[in-house]
Amino acid sequence: MTTGSPNRRQKMSTAGAARAADRLLRMAGSVSISTKILGIVLALTALLGAGVTWQVRHSLQTILASELDSRGSAVASDIAARSTDPILVNDLYALNELLMATVANHTDAIYAFVTDRDGNVLAHTFGPDGFPVALLDLYEPDRAAGVNQLTYRSGSEAIHDFRTSIFGGRLGEVRIGFSESRLAASVNAVSGQLLLTTAAVGVAGILAAVFLTWLLTRPILDLVSTTRRVGSGDLSTRAEVKAQDEIGSLATAFNSMVADLEASQTLIAEDQRVRKRLLEQLIGAQEEERKRIARELHDGVGQSLSSIRLGVSVLARANGHANQKRLDDLAVLADETLAAVRALGRDLRPSALDDLGLEAAMERHVEEFRSRYPEISVDLHYGIPDRADPAVEIALYRIFQEAMTNSARHSGCGTISVVASTSGKTIKAIVEDDGCGFDFEFARRSGSSVGIHGMAERAELLGGSVIIESGTGGTTVFIEVPA
Repeated sequence: MTTGSPNRRQKMSTAGAARAADRLLRMAGSVSISTKILGIVLALTALLGAGVTWQVRHSLQTILASELDSRGSAVASDIAARSTDPILVNDLYALNELLMATVANHTDAIYAFVTDRDGNVLAHTFGPDGFPVALLDLYEPDRAAGVNQLTYRSGSEAIHDFRTSIFGGRLGEVRIGFSESRLAASVNAVSGQLLLTTAAVGVAGILAAVFLTWLLTRPILDLVSTTRRVGSGDLSTRAEVKAQDEIGSLATAFNSMVADLEASQTLIAEDQRVRKRLLEQLIGAQEEERKRIARELHDGVGQSLSSIRLGVSVLARANGHANQKRLDDLAVLADETLAAVRALGRDLRPSALDDLGLEAAMERHVEEFRSRYPEISVDLHYGIPDRADPAVEIALYRIFQEAMTNSARHSGCGTISVVASTSGKTIKAIVEDDGCGFDFEFARRSGSSVGIHGMAERAELLGGSVIIESGTGGTTVFIEVPA
């Protein structure tokens, strides 16, 4: 458990880092290219400006501080050399004038004073405010040869103090203090100029980034617009190739793809037209064959069966009671066969559909359906006021016929509802049952139901559609065709 805890913590830390990286990537991916380019330019400009400013400021401070130390040492040595005569003749006025002139000639010098070998102040530049005696205790008592220097702070200001002996220390020593204010002002002025330069470069970078963004994104946006037009079905449009760079190569490849797609769609459309024409011819030939067979059954077989029935009746009357039962059985068989032939003829091509229209044909079909499936209740609600085109009536009749037959054979339903109505220039119909339903997608993919495909093809030939929804509560067929 002890060895597992660090591993778990490591895994949790790794997962947290991965989630954070994923969030950053999503955030970066949610902004536009122009925003990304502007952000990169601003970030690089700010980093470069800050880096250059810091480096120049640091270098300038070092150089100016070194120059200040060199100048302070030189000025202290000069005062020491020039103070010898006034001290020897005890001319304190001349010594004081020397100190005042030195401080006046150096703007960053804030004070100067001279002490004798015992540490007594002989002259200074502090004026009527008095001499700050704390300055006498800044250095250690032992005196090193040459110029000594130290830095201390007076309030918020840094002071460089220089000390050197006069005549080898036998006449005393000179002290002079230089402030860093001029040094800091120079550094701040240069830093300000660098920051202004950085800001100017940043503005120029933004303008360049805006132009670069426009230059890069314009062909991309044009390509996106072209893609949308192609997506909406306009395959004649082409992307404008404005340059021979990577985006131009992409536009060229896109145009080639659209051209291939247009050629493929033309072939597909031609195949669809040929298929539709062949299907129309097939269905038309099928309906004509149904009509011919129905006519043959009615006019040929039907009349023959009627003649047989009449002959049996005449034969029965002529023979009296002899073989009466056999003749009666033949008469019944002839009646049943005649009814079956007529029903088969109506199924093949109901004469009411041609003579009276879809409503009468559907009413007749519902009556025969109820006699064939007495356990199923059928409700027909026909609300199409006028007769439609014969092709539309034939297609709707076949779709109704197929849908009702499928429900009766496969769903185990107890009720079938058929509703037909018009909406503007469209005929809408619904065939619904309360059966067990079926897996429509599986049946469509497997091709196991020819009837479903037949219904869809009949509707599509008319410019309509058939939508089937099925579940445990039953199956509903939605039909929509032009009136």
